[in-house]
Amino acid sequence: MLRPFHLALPTTDLTTTRQFYTAILGCTVGREDLSWIDLDFFGHQLVFHDCGGEGLPTLYNPVDQHQVPLPHFGVILKPGQFSSLATKLQGQVAFIIEPTTRFKGTAGEQQTMFFKDPIGYALEFKSFEDDRFIFEPFEEESS
Repeated sequence: MLRPFHLALPTTDLTTTRQFYTAILGCTVGREDLSWIDLDFFGHQLVFHDCGGEGLPTLYNPVDQHQVPLPHFGVILKPGQFSSLATKLQGQVAFIIEPTTRFKGTAGEQQTMFFKDPIGYALEFKSFEDDRFIFEPFEEESS
């Protein structure tokens, strides 16, 4: 059984962060203090610390004809969960990459979507029809 990961990130606005992750993404609040919040991020522990300062720089890498923002984080969902979340997010976020299928016809075929939270962190949610293919090497088709 996989164990949950823990990720701690800085934020400049704890109230906005809480609102986005709870109301938009459906996370629940765990422990918290005046300067940090602990969230259940799809079964993983995501913590935001209100420490001011600047966020992480955004870089881009070309992947399957899209400019993928780096750094980014997210969760691999089951196909039904992915579809439900994509529908829920319509009109709620500005997609960097709209929900789409990439690497069609390969072992790497996946549904994916990218957007930023209000603090500026890029998030990717994806799904595979079969989780066996999450780490399966594949050859990308040339376009």
